[in-house]
Amino acid sequence: MTTPMSARRMSERRGSAGGAHRMSAVSGSRPSISDPRRGSIDPLRLIPMDQALPIEGSDDFNVVFIGAGNIMFGSDEGPWNHSFRLEHKLGPRLKVVALIDPAVQRAQEVLRAKCKTFVKSAYENTRVFKNLDEFIANMTPKERPRAVIIGSPPQFRGTSKPGKDIELQILKNFPGIAMFVEKPVATGPQDDIKDAFTIAKTIRDSQTICSIGYMLRYLKATQMMKKIISENNLTVMATIARYACAYEAIAKPDWWDKSRSFGPVIEQGTHFCDLSRYFGGEVDISTVSAHSLEHYENAGRLSAMKVDESQIPPENRIPRVTAATWKYDSGAVGNFTHIVGLQGSDYSCELEVYADGYSLKLVNPYVQPVLYVRRPGSDDEQTYRFPDDDPFFSEISNFIDVIEDIEEDPDAAQILSSYEDAVKSYELTWAIRAASEKSKKKATD
Repeated sequence: MTTPMSARRMSERRGSAGGAHRMSAVSGSRPSISDPRRGSIDPLRLIPMDQALPIEGSDDFNVVFIGAGNIMFGSDEGPWNHSFRLEHKLGPRLKVVALIDPAVQRAQEVLRAKCKTFVKSAYENTRVFKNLDEFIANMTPKERPRAVIIGSPPQFRGTSKPGKDIELQILKNFPGIAMFVEKPVATGPQDDIKDAFTIAKTIRDSQTICSIGYMLRYLKATQMMKKIISENNLTVMATIARYACAYEAIAKPDWWDKSRSFGPVIEQGTHFCDLSRYFGGEVDISTVSAHSLEHYENAGRLSAMKVDESQIPPENRIPRVTAATWKYDSGAVGNFTHIVGLQGSDYSCELEVYADGYSLKLVNPYVQPVLYVRRPGSDDEQTYRFPDDDPFFSEISNFIDVIEDIEEDPDAAQILSSYEDAVKSYELTWAIRAASEKSKKKATD
């Protein structure tokens, strides 16, 4: 996925086995994330990675990685690097028992690099497999995982179709084993959304711990917004989101081809549609309307593209602007605009949340988040800055704590995005794309 972080890098108790905790993690004692006032974490509990001690314990914590790419091991393009966060969270307990990727050579190369570092003990016995079936056929009892981290491309998951059903395969072969899944849950035809909801129900019914990588929910700024809403008993009136990408820095041809990436709203705007839902609540999908600026319209001509768009069939070229509105079930109104229009490298992203007497504006959440708050009794905005916040670590840290912690503590770690919740965000992005295509101006000869 191409995000602002591609161009500008962000700064980087022990319990019992997962089965005992699993009932706690999904029981009614924990807040429901479907309620926009709940499903939050005290921002003071979100501490930087360099201040967090490795989780206690001496037993091995076996993990399987699915995907050997940038999401799992990082790159110069951005701060994704789940292995890095797991190494800090679990310390010497981490044992990556398998790395699964059809690109075997790439997987072997990243393992060799890891074994040259101080985290060698986590990887020195890691075995590489082309697919999950191969691992299952060769797995020893000692290698049974406690968690599976899914960082494969979204077109290879989120359905019940063979080769695209990794979640169902894990549920079948490793019942009760926790899953962390990257976002969006899938990219594929709109008809597959029903399939994704079926997978979500299967995960929920099995009481499997599952977290989706919508890391912006774990920002301190996001959680401060939640806290303000909760403490003042506010009802959200409107959410207004804007995502303007620096297209000049996007040189991957697939991103410009919506038959491959499924378009910028689904592939890139998913975070802001998800954040909108996080504050606004459930969306009435039937109310989604949208318009787009297309490549063939005069205002849609771009002068600094790094790809040759003539190699992409006209019907597959992405829109330059998509603007959508919808109603939430609460009656509130949502708005999202995605723009392929900036040059250079910095993106411009904002989310505004309005409630009676309050304006909460989150700016630049991917790099150095700033929150502007206007309250009743004043026309001035208070400014809050959150330097060196790492939501990637916070989401991984909470995921591991939920697996390990068996205490019924209302302030315990929480998973802020379930599979079902993530499917609803995916459904919204597809609804926006479909509505914009239905209303778009036809090309003229």
